[in-house]
Amino acid sequence: MRKAVIFDFDGLLVDTEIISYRVYKELLNPYGYEMTIQDYAQNYSGKTERNNVRNLISTYKLPWGLEEGMEKVLNKEKEILAEGVNLKKGAIDLLHFLKENGYKTAIATSSTKDRAVKILKDHCIYDLFDEFVFAEDITRSKPNPDVFLKAVEKLQVDIHDCFVLEDSESGIEASVNAGIPVICIPDIKKPDMNHQMKAAAVFDSLYDVIGFFQTRDNEI
Repeated sequence: MRKAVIFDFDGLLVDTEIISYRVYKELLNPYGYEMTIQDYAQNYSGKTERNNVRNLISTYKLPWGLEEGMEKVLNKEKEILAEGVNLKKGAIDLLHFLKENGYKTAIATSSTKDRAVKILKDHCIYDLFDEFVFAEDITRSKPNPDVFLKAVEKLQVDIHDCFVLEDSESGIEASVNAGIPVICIPDIKKPDMNHQMKAAAVFDSLYDVIGFFQTRDNEI
């Protein structure tokens, strides 16, 4: 019986992908560039911030160094996040279901601790998680499995007793590389069919995950 669930953060638990799109879009506007949501989904969604900043600088020939670009992106993101960020549909219901049914839960994210904890506490869901793995806790990002393996270690459960919830192709790869079954709930960019086939299930929202675990538990 799988009794631990590891949550990705951006694009899975919180609706931050659309905020990242807005950040890049607003930073490019003064240079006369217009980023479409399709361009963001294809080239930036599900990737690390540093890789995205490198991509922005290279693609749009921006007059920034990498660290300057990172600072601009993070400052703009803080400005937008101050307006508030939504949880993904079904997040609260799923978290309460897992807590009530004895599942252990963890956050495994490439987001920084300060950023993620603030968002979790703003929505009063920080205490619904047992463990956390943040960017500061790992050296290799997805699709390397480190973030999920670290979460399993902190949860003190057998790796075969876990599921991962992810939205991105790199997250699916990381789960597979860790040897943990993954449920995919796509965000802006839907993973290609090859990646979807690697998932135990693909759902439209976190609400659907409740039904998945209810059915599974009843069959055991």
